[in-house]
Amino acid sequence: MVSAADLMAAFPFPYTADSYRYSTNIAPARGVVTTATGRWGQRVVDIDSEYTREVAERRRIVAADPSRHAVLPHMRIAAWDTMVLLMTELATSCPATMSLTRDGDTWHWRNELLRITQDFVISDESSLPCDPLAFIAGQVQEDIVLLDQRDGDLFADAGVVTFAAGWSFGFDVGMTFLEIHGPVPRLRETGVITRAREFLMRLQPGDIYRRTNWSMTVGRRLDVSTEAAPEWLPDRAHLDAVDDDTFGRLIHLRVEVQHVIRLPESGAICFLIRSYMLPLADIATVDEWRTRTAAVLAELPDDMAEYKGLSGFRDRAVAWLHKH
Repeated sequence: MVSAADLMAAFPFPYTADSYRYSTNIAPARGVVTTATGRWGQRVVDIDSEYTREVAERRRIVAADPSRHAVLPHMRIAAWDTMVLLMTELATSCPATMSLTRDGDTWHWRNELLRITQDFVISDESSLPCDPLAFIAGQVQEDIVLLDQRDGDLFADAGVVTFAAGWSFGFDVGMTFLEIHGPVPRLRETGVITRAREFLMRLQPGDIYRRTNWSMTVGRRLDVSTEAAPEWLPDRAHLDAVDDDTFGRLIHLRVEVQHVIRLPESGAICFLIRSYMLPLADIATVDEWRTRTAAVLAELPDDMAEYKGLSGFRDRAVAWLHKH
């Protein structure tokens, strides 16, 4: 079990009340949120003690399944736009180990954490070892989806997604924003997803906002995509056989911090998804988190519990939190 101090201190605990329903819950980026253990939110692109492990896992997944990475031809400019944006964010957040400088048309990128130095020229893909989206996706912990706005709609036309929670980027490439979210219960009936799309389409160049989402997983597995279901579904079949201590270490609260950015050059929308996980054993060490998580899980409607992947162990998780 990973339980580094920085992961606890910066965990974006998602609940603000004893019940939860879907909402747009959009806020300006970079606002600091103070929690019972520390704070989070000051950076758009975050790096923590899991950095090298998670980027290595991304490389492994993309090598094994190239469908996790796609860039439709008309999204090339957006891919370059995204790379420069994320390099700038990384260099600002981690100036001791990362930098982005420019000399005329030539840019120089340094990432000491991964021992990468690279000169490149914008729009010249021969100046990089791979396409720009793949290059930068291999150096951030966030999944990346690029939305093209045309014909009065948003289309997911590029991205690198290796840590999807219950969906498939390869399947969704080219779909509209509403089509992608079709399986999520209650979104259309409440109007949440329509309002979210309208908000995104009004974003101006350089605008950056964020929201959170959450689910629960068994084990510390980031890739719980539909493609990987044969690997992670069996984990859920054996929960009845594990003892209480093991259960508390296995069940994780998974929180996504999602940033949306209107790219300045291409006009596309960059959608970043960063996933954070803490086991119940760590959640229970913070009494405020323990009681609120139990309350939310107990009150959550059945269809939402099913979609978030916790219906099979929800009752036991609530009992576990009350007991511990």
